[in-house]
Amino acid sequence: MLLSFKSRRVRAVGWAIGLLVPSLLALAPSPVAPARAAYAAAPRAARDGLARTDVSFRGGDGLVLHGTVVAPSGTTGRVPGIVLVGGSGPGPRQEYAQEAEAFARGGVATLVYDKRTIGYSKMHRDFSLLAADALAGVRTLRGRPGVDPAKVGLWGFSEGGWVAPLAASRSSDVAYLITIGGPGRTPLRTQTWNLAVHLRHDHVSGSLLDTIMGPAAHLVDGAGLFPEGGHDPVPVLQRLRQPVLALWGEHDAQVPPRESAQIFQRVLARAGNDHVTIRFVAGAGHNGHRTSDGFENLGGPLLGGHPLGALPPGYADTMTSWIHQVAAGHPPMSSAATPPRQALTSRAASNGAWYEANGLQWAAIAFFLLAFAGYPVTGIARRILGRTAAAPVRRPARLLAATGLVTVAGTLLYTVAIFATGGRLGDPVLAGRPISWLILQLLAVIVAGATVVTAVSAWRDRRTPAAGGRVRVAVVATAGAIFIPWAVYWGLLAW
Repeated sequence: MLLSFKSRRVRAVGWAIGLLVPSLLALAPSPVAPARAAYAAAPRAARDGLARTDVSFRGGDGLVLHGTVVAPSGTTGRVPGIVLVGGSGPGPRQEYAQEAEAFARGGVATLVYDKRTIGYSKMHRDFSLLAADALAGVRTLRGRPGVDPAKVGLWGFSEGGWVAPLAASRSSDVAYLITIGGPGRTPLRTQTWNLAVHLRHDHVSGSLLDTIMGPAAHLVDGAGLFPEGGHDPVPVLQRLRQPVLALWGEHDAQVPPRESAQIFQRVLARAGNDHVTIRFVAGAGHNGHRTSDGFENLGGPLLGGHPLGALPPGYADTMTSWIHQVAAGHPPMSSAATPPRQALTSRAASNGAWYEANGLQWAAIAFFLLAFAGYPVTGIARRILGRTAAAPVRRPARLLAATGLVTVAGTLLYTVAIFATGGRLGDPVLAGRPISWLILQLLAVIVAGATVVTAVSAWRDRRTPAAGGRVRVAVVATAGAIFIPWAVYWGLLAW
């Protein structure tokens, strides 16, 4: 999700805002350390008919990764295998222990491993490197005793729904592919849909949703603050020749399930893949675990003090029975279940209009900040030099400069904070608008009004000698005039 700026000036502004995101994200405690410790403390001996063996292997760049092979014990012959590729974040193996054990109980040897923390962070993603890690895991599992090396596949969840297909498209060692919550859209488009869905769940409606899915997303992506934001899964899906089982929870609130399923079905069919099974897990959320609405997990073990959700009935059986069909040389012919209703449609961050260009947006923002902040600064300088401005022009211009500066800076910080916190700012909602957004909208109205009053006052005093620094007033009034259409585009002047 990393895109870079095309100009040095814009890149510098992007870096400045970028300092905010890690700080906000650092506020949330990480569950990785206790989760890994808990898994490491689990008994290694067979329990419930399962055998667990710790393994280490080198990832795509030589980094040593650590995992566990969970396999059925006491079986004769070789069994199929699967490597689990987790979703975004630190991804300790304990997060996917339920899946690993379910696969093993179903007769499938499973490798689950701790996600890399070197070369991967909230501000840096490399799907190609993560795919190389997954393929290293495949090679490791193929070499394990009791595993049929010709029948090892990949399972990818969420972010892994971009990574696992990429890995499978690069190697014939991957015999099959299962995804749960696999995105059919780019990471940026998927994330803005996710944010909008969560804001709607918190009773937010109106222009803020359009702002987050449109100009804010476009600006954040253009500033290089959203890693791998433009990764397109379609070309990857077109290269898949392995049998595919694509699953989505019926209550998925992280990835647009209906859109993603339709894209998987359409693209793989056009690519000539005749073994694509598309299903939806009843009573399940994004991760395939039990939920009532997609926002709260029900049951299951705790990770970082929060329930992971229990596996719903039939979920594991659907995957393991499908694997055994494929392993037996009888992959099911393509079929697709009817997708669930999707309340909100995703949208691209930009439609390509000239005024959406990142360079133009950053130039406008820089001009606003300089013009609005410059008015009081130059006023102080004039006062030191003994020059004064006519009161009728000075008062509305001061109001325009102050409210304009606060509105522009506040809008940038607030929308970036929504991305940084996943839309969970805890802002009280009034009339479908978070209080902070309502305040920004009110300020935008004041800016528009102050612009008109400043322009009219300056015109009336145009013949007055030394009417108070006409250039200063002209600059701040021009900034206010340009601000009005900018505020409409950003949803500040839209209900």
